[in-house]
Amino acid sequence: MKAPVISSWFGRGSVVAPPDIESAALRSDRFRLEREGEWRKLEEIVKRMESGGLRRIADDDLLALPTLYRTAASSLAVARETSLDASTLAYLEGLVQRAWFQVYGPRQGFARWLRDFLLGGWSRAVREIWLDICIALFVMVAGAIVGWLLVAQNEEWYYRLVPGGLADTRVPGASREELLATLATEESAAGLSTFAAQLFSNNSAVCILAFALGFAFGIPSLMLMVHNMALLGALLWLFDGQGLLVEISAWLSVHGTTEIFGILLSGAAGLHIGRAMAFPGTRPVLDAAAEAGRRGAVVMVGVVIMMIVAAFLEAFPRQLVEGSANRFMIGGAMLLFWLTYFFLYRPKRSPGAEG
Repeated sequence: MKAPVISSWFGRGSVVAPPDIESAALRSDRFRLEREGEWRKLEEIVKRMESGGLRRIADDDLLALPTLYRTAASSLAVARETSLDASTLAYLEGLVQRAWFQVYGPRQGFARWLRDFLLGGWSRAVREIWLDICIALFVMVAGAIVGWLLVAQNEEWYYRLVPGGLADTRVPGASREELLATLATEESAAGLSTFAAQLFSNNSAVCILAFALGFAFGIPSLMLMVHNMALLGALLWLFDGQGLLVEISAWLSVHGTTEIFGILLSGAAGLHIGRAMAFPGTRPVLDAAAEAGRRGAVVMVGVVIMMIVAAFLEAFPRQLVEGSANRFMIGGAMLLFWLTYFFLYRPKRSPGAEG
C-alpha cells in the first residue's frame, strides 16, 4: 500500500509522507527550526507593542512587522495543510492572531483615543484649517452687519430673519421693560435640564448641517452662517434701539462665545472640504476631499463637545446668573479658554498617536 502524497509549499514536487510517527516529528522540527527565528522576532515586536504601543518599537522593526506577519501567516497555512504537531500549530495560531491585531486592528482603545484627541488632536486639526476659519469668520461678521443694516433700513426684514418662536415679545416696537424681561434670570433650575437638551439638539443640528453642506464647494455652508449671523445682527439692532446693547451682549456672551465659536468651526470644516474639492491641486478630487473630510471630522467631533458645553451654559449660568458684569466674566472666560486651547496650547504629537 502506497503512502499518501501531500503537496509541499516549498518543494518543487510532491512529498511522500513517511509512514512512521518519528519521521513526521522530524519533519515538524525541521519546519520549525527553519522559520523559528522569524517567528521569535515577530513575537518580540508584538510583545513590545502590546505593552507600550508604537513608542517602544524601532523604525526598522516597525517596517519589518507586515512582512513578518505575512510570513507567520504563510507558515500557519503550511502547518495546517501538512498536519504538523499540535504545539507548533497552536503557537502559530496564537502568534498570527496577536500580530493581526497589531497590524490591522485598532491602534488604541477609546480612553487613549479620547486622551490624545483632547490633549492635542482636536486643537491640531483646528489649526490645520486656519485659512477656512479666517474666511468663515469674515463671512459671519459680515452676516451680522448685513442683518443689522437690513432691519435698520426696513423693519419688515426683522420678521424674515428672526424665527417666530424667538420673536415673542422681542419685536420692533417693544418697550424697554418688555425687552429687559426677556433677559431676566430664573428663580430656580427646575426644568432647565430639559431646556439644555433641546438647546443641544438644535445647536448641534445647525453645526452638522453647516459641515455637511460643505460638499457643494462650501457655498451652502457660508450661506447658512450668513443667515444665522444676520439673525444675531437683527437682535442686536432691536435691543440697541432701547439702549440695551450691553445687556443683550452680556446675556448672549455666556453661551455665545462657545456656541458661535462652534458654528464658526463647523462652517470652516465644511468650507475646508469644499475648498479641497474646488482646488485639489495635483491630487484627484476624491482624494483631496477624503483627506479634508477626515480632518474636518476630527474638528466636528470637538464641535459636538462645544455644543454640549454651550447648551449647559445657556440653560444654567445664563438663566441663573444675574448682572452684566458677571455674565461677561463667564463669556469672556470661555472665549479665553477656547482661544488658548486652539491656538496657544500646542503639545508635541505623541509617537503612535492618530488624528
